[in-house]
Amino acid sequence: MTESAFALPRRTLIARLCSLIVCSGALLPSAHADTSAAAEAAVAEAAPQVVEITGARSDDAGFAARRAGSSTKSDLSLLETPQSVTVLTRDLLDARAVTNLNEALQTTAGVASGSWGRRGWDDFIIRGQRASESLYIDGLKRGQNQYVSQDVSGVERIEVLKGPASINFGMVQPGGLVNMVSKRPRAQAFNTIGATYGSNDFKQVDFDLGRPISDNGKAAFRINGMWSDQDDPIDFVYFKKRYIAPSVTLDFGPRTDFTILSSYMEREYLRSQGAPTRGTILPNRNGTFNRDEFTGEPGFGPYHSRQAAVGYSLTHRFDNGWKLAQNFRFQKLDMDGRFVSLGALTNDRLQARSGSIQDVQGNNRALDTYAERAFDLGGQRHTIMAGIDLNSDKIRNGSTACRIASLDIFNPVYHQPYSCNATPGSLTTATVEYAALYLRDQIALTDRLNLSLAARHDRSSNKSYNELRDTTTKLKNNKTTGSAALLYRATPNISPYVSYATSFLPVSGTDFFGVQFKPEEGKQAEVGAKFEYLNGRITGALALYDLKRRNVTTADPDPDHIAVLPGAQVQTGEERTKGFEAELNADLRNGWNVQTALSLINGVITQDNGGNVGKRLLNVPRQSASVLANYRVRDGALTGLGGGLGVRYEAQKTGPAVSYTVPGYTAVDAYLSYEAKAYRVSLSIKNLFDRDYYAGVLNNNVLPLGDPRTVMLRVVTNF
Repeated sequence: MTESAFALPRRTLIARLCSLIVCSGALLPSAHADTSAAAEAAVAEAAPQVVEITGARSDDAGFAARRAGSSTKSDLSLLETPQSVTVLTRDLLDARAVTNLNEALQTTAGVASGSWGRRGWDDFIIRGQRASESLYIDGLKRGQNQYVSQDVSGVERIEVLKGPASINFGMVQPGGLVNMVSKRPRAQAFNTIGATYGSNDFKQVDFDLGRPISDNGKAAFRINGMWSDQDDPIDFVYFKKRYIAPSVTLDFGPRTDFTILSSYMEREYLRSQGAPTRGTILPNRNGTFNRDEFTGEPGFGPYHSRQAAVGYSLTHRFDNGWKLAQNFRFQKLDMDGRFVSLGALTNDRLQARSGSIQDVQGNNRALDTYAERAFDLGGQRHTIMAGIDLNSDKIRNGSTACRIASLDIFNPVYHQPYSCNATPGSLTTATVEYAALYLRDQIALTDRLNLSLAARHDRSSNKSYNELRDTTTKLKNNKTTGSAALLYRATPNISPYVSYATSFLPVSGTDFFGVQFKPEEGKQAEVGAKFEYLNGRITGALALYDLKRRNVTTADPDPDHIAVLPGAQVQTGEERTKGFEAELNADLRNGWNVQTALSLINGVITQDNGGNVGKRLLNVPRQSASVLANYRVRDGALTGLGGGLGVRYEAQKTGPAVSYTVPGYTAVDAYLSYEAKAYRVSLSIKNLFDRDYYAGVLNNNVLPLGDPRTVMLRVVTNF
């Protein structure tokens, strides 16, 4: 009997939906009740010590964002954007005490994050498609995306685009992408220093300082940074990080905005290897595996990585109405690490282990330039955008195989001898370059009906040089993608829309006959609605979509081909994801801030050569939901005192190549804070009831563990 994609046990489904409705909708009447300017003034006067959001509000203030210009390359509000976009503001990230990108994305509809556990890497899936290899910073693609993690303390907001995004960003998976927007200088001086201590000896010190350097405040600088050191519930595992990000805005006149952005980060970590499946999710005749046990080899060594980036953001507004924008970044990465891979258990207790020494150096250059202008034509308002997108990414990757003794998981002995080959087993330099032209026209057909049409043409080149064999393989692709969307302003507060978009992603390699693989192709049809109330204090979205990914590589079904070329592949796979998403964010005048999300996904393999047709996509839960409600006292003796409660639910996960399914889980997070003019003290407890759960599935031998209860105390001072 197959499980319906949108089916929860009736009692569970009703409970989830009621929780979302009660915690968000029940607050709306009081929001409507206090709408007068006099009431706002009274509240502000009664609570001078607390930062309030009253009257005109910033697009990034509170939980309810109104724009995502860095990702959409548009001045349109989210209410006017015919695409699913979620914006995680700085206020929301701080309220949830977020420490990494995987945590930040946990409460976003359509996103599954952290499914590989605490491995020290960014790891997330959007609408059934793995998207962490396509992370963008300030609208430009990050270079090397494997074995790295982007710091979240230096971002102003995180934007999640769902569905094909090739029009603006080129070669990406059709599920969507994440764009992180860096902190920028401000016209006002500010100084913030924070310190955090928590579970597993978590220690963090961070700062954020800024000053204007011109009389009008347009020229300014900002520098933010952090240092952190933490252990882990699993023995021997640790994470250390140092990060600094200076930026400066220069004053070239009222029509020009120019900001230089830079960052540097160092990381050292010994990651969690995961737990054996037998003794955890599967029975083991020798007993139950200890979840705090390390299955790697501490004497083998950690990972070290260094990332540096510098670039700029330029916008100029011409007298004739044209606007020119250009973003550039150069990024460099050096990473070396000791990777441990786990095999099967022997006699249900001896964990097979192998290792490799990895050495990665890379650099990336990205330049995106576009011009935009609005004009009237034939009685209709057109906003035309035309752009050129250039990118060059070069990665040198070396790997040396090592042999590590097996580990008795019920009587572990560490610091065992290991041996490595004298020379690398692989040493390749991969260069990916592309150039693209894109064009978009946003047409106001009537006062309420808007049409968006866009097209993009990419020319890409992939070159891989094998230094050990002195051989070079090359692959070139040309591809045109497009999108069309229609949005109707039914009322000033509600905008239903319908959209269709395509995407592509080059695939390296050839089949048995030496024929180069074609690019993967994606397409999606979506219908949805945006809504906004109380001058943007309440925002939300609904979306129903049907997404396909084609030209997926699968195992060659011909045994004769496999005998001659082990691992031979053909390109006949297809995946399909259908889903529904709902999100609501609210910043209410009565002191409440609310975030809710609901996602229903049916992600399956629709074409395959290995008998996987109909099987679910890897680590894609069929249902997920979350609600966060924060309250802060605004007047009286307890002014500044706040608290919040969050609930996260994720259904079971599995994958086409594994023989087990991990159960779903519900985790509760609690928050308590006190805020005054010069300081803020907060306490966060994540996974309040210490629920044991599995983060996802990896393979038939290993699965990653979820995060146990984590307590953090944070003090921030402003001066």
